[in-house]
Amino acid sequence: MQHPPQQTITYIITGLVIGLVLLLRYRGMRRASRLRLETLWIVPALFGLAFSIGVYEAPPPTPLGWLWLAIAAGIGALLGWQRGKLMKISVDPETHQLNKQNSPAALLVIVLLIVARQGLRYEAAEAGINLMKITGIMFAFAFGLLAATRAEMYLRARRLLDEARAARPA
Repeated sequence: MQHPPQQTITYIITGLVIGLVLLLRYRGMRRASRLRLETLWIVPALFGLAFSIGVYEAPPPTPLGWLWLAIAAGIGALLGWQRGKLMKISVDPETHQLNKQNSPAALLVIVLLIVARQGLRYEAAEAGINLMKITGIMFAFAFGLLAATRAEMYLRARRLLDEARAARPA
C-alpha cells in the first residue's frame, strides 16, 4: 500500500527520534546508577493518575471495553515483572547503597512494545477501529508494565539490602 508523502516523512522522523533515544539509552546501560527505593513508586503513581483521569473522562462504553483494559493491564504486569527481573541490582557491602544496571534485554522489551504500538496504530486505522480505544488499551498495558517492573525491583532490592545488612558484622 502506498502512503502519502507526509505520512512517510512522519514515519521516518518518528523512527529516527526513537532510534536516537534508544541509542542513547543503550550507551547509558554500561554503567550502574543509584537505585532509590523511596522513589520507585513515583512513576507508576503519576502514570496511574493519568490513566485514571483518562478512564474517568472517557470510560469504556461496554463491559467488554473494561475487560480489554483489564487484560491489557494484566499482560503489561506479566511483561513488566519479567522486565524488572532483567534489571541487575547490586548492594555496596560497605555503604549499603543500591545500584541498578539496565539490561539490553529490558531495552529490547521496550523496542518491541514501540514496534507493536506503531503496528497497532496502523492496522487500527486501516480497519476503521477507534484509535481512542486502542490508546486506552495501550495506556492500561503501560501502567501494568511500569507498576510491575517497579514492584519487582522494589521487592528484590529490599531483600538484597536486608541480606547485606544482616551479613555485616556488628
